[in-house]
Amino acid sequence: MTRPTITGPTITGLRAIVTAPEGVNLVVVRVDTSEPGLFGLGCATFHQRFAAVVATLETHVAPLVIGKPVAEISEIGRLVHFSSYWRGGPVLNSALSGVDMALWDIAGKRAGLPVHDLLGGRLRGDVPVYLHASGATVEETLDDAARLIDAGYRHVRLQTGQPGLGTYGAPGSPGGYPGAPYPDGWDVQHYLATTPRLFAKARDRFGDGVELLHDVHSRLTPKQAVVLARALEPYRLFFLEDVIAPEHYDRLPEVRAASPVPIAAGELTVSVTEAARLVQTGGVDLLRCHVSTIGGLTPARKLADLCELTGVQTAWHAPADVSPVGAAANLALDLTSPAFGIQEGHVYPDVVHEIFPGTPVIAAGYARPSTAPGWGIDLDEKLAAAHPPVIGNHERWAATVRRPDGAIEAP
Repeated sequence: MTRPTITGPTITGLRAIVTAPEGVNLVVVRVDTSEPGLFGLGCATFHQRFAAVVATLETHVAPLVIGKPVAEISEIGRLVHFSSYWRGGPVLNSALSGVDMALWDIAGKRAGLPVHDLLGGRLRGDVPVYLHASGATVEETLDDAARLIDAGYRHVRLQTGQPGLGTYGAPGSPGGYPGAPYPDGWDVQHYLATTPRLFAKARDRFGDGVELLHDVHSRLTPKQAVVLARALEPYRLFFLEDVIAPEHYDRLPEVRAASPVPIAAGELTVSVTEAARLVQTGGVDLLRCHVSTIGGLTPARKLADLCELTGVQTAWHAPADVSPVGAAANLALDLTSPAFGIQEGHVYPDVVHEIFPGTPVIAAGYARPSTAPGWGIDLDEKLAAAHPPVIGNHERWAATVRRPDGAIEAP
């Protein structure tokens, strides 16, 4: 039996655009169609290996999908997924995500509706977000947090510097460990001792009217993670993020079971199956995937449904290395899923809004999704080209993340 013929526009072209207006490589896929003026944009951002994603898209994926009906989102997704035989991983899934999101953008434009309406419509108005507060000292961090709280934010992530390199998301002080093989190192025992003090002072200053979050960034052993989580119990964190490295995610269920504070993880998952396993095995209270690395909106929606059915919440990854298109996809999920917990926010500078007209606006603790058809976002390729990609920034930084004895650490 032959498959029924699908009528309507077909894919006539696919290309990747890379731009780095904030010094972070954003990869956006443009899918053109046989209908004049109809095109879609998707996020394929893998900042650290953008060139590999571009090569995958233009050399392998484009010839595969050109000529396909734009309505066949699921068919095209499975075709791209299985076509490489060795499937999954951040490069292949970022490429797939770019195509998937672009096709959803086209679907919204054809229907004259925002993507969130195609997913069942709003369950909430604007989307609550958290932003990041940091500083070299506890006092500087709390002053930065106070600025956000005064601006209307009720969820704030706190990160404070330490000797040497400092901890993730906050500055350090050079030469913090004089006499050590690596004087600019990061010391886990200092981190475990001082982090609870940060949150004790935060609760004293801000009371119970603000939700506090913290990102470990994968640097602890499972036992150290439990020690930190228990030390933070009196301060009622909204979540504690990425306590152990993904290589040890099989230990997350026992860490979560022993933790009195909610555990968030998932940004380093590189497939929908891997992310689903975190939910199914009881490894997370909040799932926060980088939607591009799991293949786009379609698999993310499946994960949101799984979270709803298992009592887990979502908190999608969305720092500077998510394009405005990816941010719009996150918001579509947030608006339509009962599993929504919180959304990470990034306030894009003016130059990004100029390159991507329609970029979601964040203010006073909320992100406001577009109501225009599709993602409601355009791309000025001439302006994008004025901000070419950067190479090696992350790699150079990652090489500096070491213990005082000189051993390299998870960045």
